[in-house]
Amino acid sequence: MLLNSFRSPFSAIRLSLLLAAVTALFLLAGCDNEPQGPVLKIGYMNCNNEQETMQRFAPLTRYLSEQAGVRFEAVPVDTQDFEGRFKAGEFALTHTNSLLYIVLQHNADLRLVAADKRGHFGARSAGTLIARKDSGIKTLEDIRGKRLVFGPAMAPTGYLAQYDLMLNAGIDPETDLAYYAIPSGSFKHEKVLYGLYFGAFDVAAAPALDLELMAADGKINVDDFVVLAQSPVIPYCTFGSSADLDPAILAKVRKALLGLKPQDTVEIDGERVKVLQSAWVEGFEELLDSDYDIIRDMARRTNMPPYQTF
Repeated sequence: MLLNSFRSPFSAIRLSLLLAAVTALFLLAGCDNEPQGPVLKIGYMNCNNEQETMQRFAPLTRYLSEQAGVRFEAVPVDTQDFEGRFKAGEFALTHTNSLLYIVLQHNADLRLVAADKRGHFGARSAGTLIARKDSGIKTLEDIRGKRLVFGPAMAPTGYLAQYDLMLNAGIDPETDLAYYAIPSGSFKHEKVLYGLYFGAFDVAAAPALDLELMAADGKINVDDFVVLAQSPVIPYCTFGSSADLDPAILAKVRKALLGLKPQDTVEIDGERVKVLQSAWVEGFEELLDSDYDIIRDMARRTNMPPYQTF
């Protein structure tokens, strides 16, 4: 009897309508789980390239959307473009290195949210000046007249901290070195280490974190190098927010970042992925803006933004 009823053309139409209605209900139920409202953009500073930036931070952005109930969108941003785009109101949140944080805080009223934790120093890192152990260079004074390679010019622990170290030791990088260079393209910090290791330079400005990570990955042997000097530890990469971000949203974002655990996952392209592991971060820590004063002092001494004068 039931089978016969389905053979009726009118019953077939009713069945099709019923299936369509059920499908629509399932789709609507799925949409209910997605945050509603306008899209807010998070600008992520490119470290190496846009593809890598999106792979790292798309899961974290999805996690923040789920936790805050806001539709966030990840946007990779080149360092030199960040200030102009932030001032134009493009980003509700930013993720940058700590030097760019103080630039945006000074010039565009960026507010501190939380700092990344990664490696031995947690939410902080340090800059080092290193040489090959077999180079004969043993002290900071020995680098006079030598060839030095920096990391990116806006890198707190790949340029700023080391430049400040030399000035504090009475060594002017502009006049007391044979010359210095900054690698072009991506993966500048790794190029610094390899440039030193393979003899293109005598001294390198290496972030302590990169030494730690490259040694852990088996890319270098720390016993091949001698650390000539190390800077004080300074805050690492940092989340900031625009001054006009809804305080309720900011509070949810900060709570979500500080509460993020290694086992927390989100779904990306049909796959569950670990948020912290994808972002190359071990967690987040709440710092005070005054914790960044040490970087401000370095920037003033080295004539770097936001205090640069010509």
